[in-house]
Amino acid sequence: MTAALTTSLLATLGDKAEAAYYHTKAISVAKANLGVPYRWGGISPSGFDCSGLVKYSYSKAGIWLPRTAADMFNNRGYRVGSLQPGDLMFFAPTKASRPTHVAMYIGAGKMIMASSSKGVMITYTSNTYWKPKYIGAKRI
Repeated sequence: MTAALTTSLLATLGDKAEAAYYHTKAISVAKANLGVPYRWGGISPSGFDCSGLVKYSYSKAGIWLPRTAADMFNNRGYRVGSLQPGDLMFFAPTKASRPTHVAMYIGAGKMIMASSSKGVMITYTSNTYWKPKYIGAKRI
C-alpha cells in the first residue's frame, strides 16, 4: 500500500469515527433530556421545541445547526435513504410543503423528538401520526 493511499484511508476512517462521535454524543444529550417539557421556541433543558432539541443536542457535540427544521433541511447535511443513528428526520403537513418538524433517528426503528403533547420523548418511526408526514432524512 502506498503512503498516499494509507494517508487517504486513515483520513476517511478518521472522518467516519469523528462523525460517529458527533452522532453518538448528540443522541446521548437528547436522551438525557427525556421528559423535558415542550416549549415553543425552547432551546434549553427548561423546555424544547423540536428543532431546539436537535440544535441543542448537536451543539453539545460541537456541531452548529440552524434554528428551524426548515433551515436544517434546506441548509445542512446531505439527503439519505437509509437511516443511521444521528440522522435528522423531517416531517411536513403535506409532502409538498416545507418541513415543520424534525426528530433524530436513534436506531432500531426509533426516533427522539420534542413533542408538543409529551415533551422530549422516544417513539417509533412507524408511528401512525408521524409516518405519513415523513418527507426525508439528512445526515450531518
